[in-house]
Amino acid sequence: MAANPSRSMPLALYALAAGAFGIGTTEFVIMGLLIQVAADLKVTIATAGLLISGYALGVFVGAPVLTVATSRLPRKAVLIGLMAIFTLGNVCCAIAPNYAVLLLARVITSLAHGTFFGVGSVVATGLVAADRRASAISVMFTGLTIATLLGVPAGAWLGLHFGWRSTFWAVAAIGIAAMVVIAALVPAGHEHGKRIAVRDEMRAIGNPSVLLGLLMTVLGFAGVFTVFTYIQPILTEVTGFAQSAVSPILLVFGVGLIAGNLLGGKLADRHLVRALLLTLVALIMVLGAMTFALHSKVLVVLFVGLLGIAAFATVPPLQLWVLHKADDAKSLASSLNIGAFNLGNALGAWLGGVVVARGPGLGALTWVAALITFSGLLIALWARQRDANLQRLPAGACPSSGV
Repeated sequence: MAANPSRSMPLALYALAAGAFGIGTTEFVIMGLLIQVAADLKVTIATAGLLISGYALGVFVGAPVLTVATSRLPRKAVLIGLMAIFTLGNVCCAIAPNYAVLLLARVITSLAHGTFFGVGSVVATGLVAADRRASAISVMFTGLTIATLLGVPAGAWLGLHFGWRSTFWAVAAIGIAAMVVIAALVPAGHEHGKRIAVRDEMRAIGNPSVLLGLLMTVLGFAGVFTVFTYIQPILTEVTGFAQSAVSPILLVFGVGLIAGNLLGGKLADRHLVRALLLTLVALIMVLGAMTFALHSKVLVVLFVGLLGIAAFATVPPLQLWVLHKADDAKSLASSLNIGAFNLGNALGAWLGGVVVARGPGLGALTWVAALITFSGLLIALWARQRDANLQRLPAGACPSSGV
């Protein structure tokens, strides 16, 4: 990187957070626009819901492909280019004449998602001192959490009062603003780092420690979306809240996301492995204990906030683990991990649907989610033990664990 790492959090991190805010908003805002989109384009709600699945699939597939394709380019230029794709995709969403074009535009938009967070994580860690790298990642991801807290409700309000297309025009404007601040604040220079052949990148990604990290992310975060995908019916049908109470309660979740993200970064800076295990254990405990709070309005609001804290406290350590283990393929590994978060989201939503439709129902989602995240913890313990065994081998017999 051109910038010298320092103890302070540079303004460039907040430029990255601006891009993360736009991306987070466009990813989740469609959930609050499904009724309007379905009515306007004359499709069913279920069909409109595929706009969410299509986006997630685009992130999962597009992240590694685009990261490899741009690996020889300066990272600042890549970030600006990704925001240009993001902006173009949202403009296409705003002017889409039919459902098929809107779905294609959503997929185009999603291509920027995983690579932006992956490359952005590498850039962020190069802007600060080594012992503040997880905190730097958490600052960038704060843009995503603020999008959940403010951007998504604002987008839904715009769609309700001015039509769903107005929301995508607004998000496109955010993309333009993000391009400007990234161009102005992210330092240029040799940020593309050491060039590495695609074959060598694949070999680095094939490192069992990297693969275990990706699996931790999928399973650990799947538990979150097993519950969060169905939070509205849980609050209304199980706890007994009115529909009007759901949005304010989700604000509590959003505040928890921001707090948890920053807390996870600080913990991971102190001791990565300990933070990884601690945050996964905390998430399991919150999910499990939430089962007994679902019939109390006061307790369930408290646990919605705790779920936000515990969920996003896992993000910096999970992301930093993969960065540490990937050697020279950090951008690709980081992008793949963003795809793994999205795969976990999709897996959790699907499993939750199975529990609701064919299993014990909404009230069981929390303890089922705890079991899913527990499987992620088992993978983390296995990965830690594997690294410990490797470190006991004679010097030169194995690669350093990097932690």
